[in-house]
Amino acid sequence: MEQKLNLGENYQINRVINGCWQLSEGHSIKNDLDFDDVMRAFHMLAERGFTTFDCGDIYTGVEEFLGKFVRELKHGSGLSPDQIQIHTKYVPDLDLLSQVDFAYTEKIIDRSLKRLNREILDMVQFHWWDYEVPGCIETAEYLARLKEKGKIRNISVTNFDTRHLKELVDAGIPVTTTQTQYSVFDRRPEKGYLEYCKGQGIPMLCYGTLSGGFLAERWIGKRMEEPETRSQVKYLQVIEDSLGWDGYQKLLKLLQGIAEKYQVGISQVASKYILSQEGVGAAIIGIRNSRHVEDNLKIFSFELEQEEIMEIRRFLEAYPTVEGEPFEQERTIGSKYRNIMWMNLNEEE
Repeated sequence: MEQKLNLGENYQINRVINGCWQLSEGHSIKNDLDFDDVMRAFHMLAERGFTTFDCGDIYTGVEEFLGKFVRELKHGSGLSPDQIQIHTKYVPDLDLLSQVDFAYTEKIIDRSLKRLNREILDMVQFHWWDYEVPGCIETAEYLARLKEKGKIRNISVTNFDTRHLKELVDAGIPVTTTQTQYSVFDRRPEKGYLEYCKGQGIPMLCYGTLSGGFLAERWIGKRMEEPETRSQVKYLQVIEDSLGWDGYQKLLKLLQGIAEKYQVGISQVASKYILSQEGVGAAIIGIRNSRHVEDNLKIFSFELEQEEIMEIRRFLEAYPTVEGEPFEQERTIGSKYRNIMWMNLNEEE
């Protein structure tokens, strides 16, 4: 399996992207991050060829941290800033959606450029909290104008559903990729979204592939515990609405059996399963420390056999998945998924 994905216009990214949401302020309930070690991990990953990073304008403190990483690359030896790719997001606050205009959009993009120490943003992934509020297509068109001005290289989307992605595509927005939650727990993209994206040639960049760390050996035989991060709060809900704890334990044993054959871990098998799905361009795997850098390398040390892929699929198909299209529950008022969302984080500076 190729480690790189070509996105046209001489732009290439990793098929395993370094995810930075876990570094945002308030993600870790214990607040136990060692940012010196995280910076060490960034350098280790880049040196090993994992040069694509994913962040967001609403990931408090993360764009600035990546900007510091870029400065270190400028003044250090080895890799240069031009050899890494940084994907950010544009997520207007729910409370501000009706007021978003071109000037506001450009201001946020300029802020990301400044924070990230970049002259052009490699990719901006656009999100719109409430489709009932007009302006989604117009705002995407603002990003297209900023692309023409040379401030953005690629326009993408995050957490869209099929209907609204189609509206953007039909409006002529040059959508490069789509970021969505997709894992052995959450198979909502398989309800039509993945098929539409394949038909349009829009690769899917998948987050949640390791589901907040729940796809790991340490959970085998364990009872449900108090979540340690906001990610785990979310994925406990997903487990509840899909496999249930008992089914989850059976899945861990199934994945462990396959992992032992290839001398890898459950996390690598879970990642490889998603990467093996046609239409999936990359998996976004969170970085919290330098201890797990080598784990990413192991993802490309083996190939799942077709029968193993089908064995996992048959197991999953015996269980339900979360209702609705991708991110539909997270948008539904009163849903437990929406209740844990923070929708107003794009602070003014």
